[in-house]
Amino acid sequence: MADRIKNLEKSWENRSAEARKKAMETLQKMHMEKVSISFNSVHIQSGLSKNYLYKDEEIRKCIEEYRQNEKTQKQNWHEKYDKTSKSKDVIIEAKNKRIAKLEEDNRKLRTEVQQLRGLLYDRK
Repeated sequence: MADRIKNLEKSWENRSAEARKKAMETLQKMHMEKVSISFNSVHIQSGLSKNYLYKDEEIRKCIEEYRQNEKTQKQNWHEKYDKTSKSKDVIIEAKNKRIAKLEEDNRKLRTEVQQLRGLLYDRK
C-alpha cells in the first residue's frame, strides 16, 4: 500500500514538473514571438488549465511580470510617440511658417524670372 502511495506521489510530482516546464517554455516562446501574454493566452498555447496557472506561484509570478513589462513598454512607447494637442499645434505652426516662407521665395523667384524674360525680350 505504501508503495502505491509513493508511486502516486512520484507521478504527481513528475506531472507537476512537466506542467511547470511546459508553462515556462510556452512563456518564453510567446515572449520571443512578442505575443501578448495573459493567463488565457498561456492556457490556450500550453493546454494547461487556467486554474493550474493561477495556483502555481512561480508561473503566476512569471506571467504577471511579463504582463507588467508589456504594460511598461506600451506606456513608454505612448509617451514617446503620442502627441498632445499642444505639441501638435506647435508642429502645425512650424509647418505653416515654412509654407509661408516657401511661398514668399516662390513669389520672389517668379518676379525675378519675369524681369529676366523682359530683359531677354528687350535684347531681341
